[in-house]
Amino acid sequence: MNGLELSRAFYEQWGAPMLHEQFPEQEGLIAVGLVGSGSECLGFDDEVSRDHDFEPGFCLLLPGENLIDRRTAFLLERAYAKLPREFMGFKRSAVTPVGGARHGVLRTAEFFTEKVGAPDGILTMDQWLKLPQQALLEATAGEIFRDDLGEVTTIRTALSAMPEDVRRKRLAGHLLVMAQAGQYNYLRCLRHGEPAAGQLAVNEFVKNCIEVVFLLNKAYAPYYKWSFRALRRLPKLSLTAETLEYLLTTGNDQSLAESKYDMIESTASDIIDELQTQGLTKAICGDLEKHAYSVNDGIEDGDVRNLNIFYAI
Repeated sequence: MNGLELSRAFYEQWGAPMLHEQFPEQEGLIAVGLVGSGSECLGFDDEVSRDHDFEPGFCLLLPGENLIDRRTAFLLERAYAKLPREFMGFKRSAVTPVGGARHGVLRTAEFFTEKVGAPDGILTMDQWLKLPQQALLEATAGEIFRDDLGEVTTIRTALSAMPEDVRRKRLAGHLLVMAQAGQYNYLRCLRHGEPAAGQLAVNEFVKNCIEVVFLLNKAYAPYYKWSFRALRRLPKLSLTAETLEYLLTTGNDQSLAESKYDMIESTASDIIDELQTQGLTKAICGDLEKHAYSVNDGIEDGDVRNLNIFYAI
């Protein structure tokens, strides 16, 4: 059983009856689910994950004080804290009366302010451009079990759709780093006798390629330790994960360097094919730098288009 399944089962057996019996007037105002940070919100938790922050628990997301006042919120916190300390063989960690960092009673506005800097999830263009994909993923990952009011679901839906101009700006910056690090600097570093710098070039190529692949899938990239697992699940360019893993985990001696460079070029070619399929570039060549600027040229908002090409990465 993974964390999401455990959370839902704990809520259905203990949480839902608690709300219905003790808070009948408020239960329709409270959104319930497992959201935020943690591998369990992505479905990536396993045996190793259970060494920390793994327990039966769920989030109770409350609307503003005009609907649920502070006293009722406090009573909800107390009621949540009194739920069984063990469930299906898993123990809950000791928490204060106001709940834990990931589970328990949270104000919806405070949750989204912490994750994306906006209590209602409505972001300025600059916020969209500056927020890491990981932060947007944490605001939208996991699962909502109940949301009669619809507030949390509405916010999560809005945050799940990155504006197209923002996607293009991010793509342009990451593509240009891929070009500079992989297509241009990798072999040059090795020819200068700088294998460590060559490996840094590979790392930059891989890191930015991962961001590009997620953007091409219109999905948010997770925290780096889950990036390859998530990459393999994407519908587009998922096989890129195998190539990128090879680039990261092999050496840079002469016998490997040329083949690794060929793999960099092959990956660039696959990325360019997808850019063209999605109508994101008008360039006709194998140079990622030219495609980066072509993607940037397609941004409709003139202010965003004229920002430094690296502004959003």
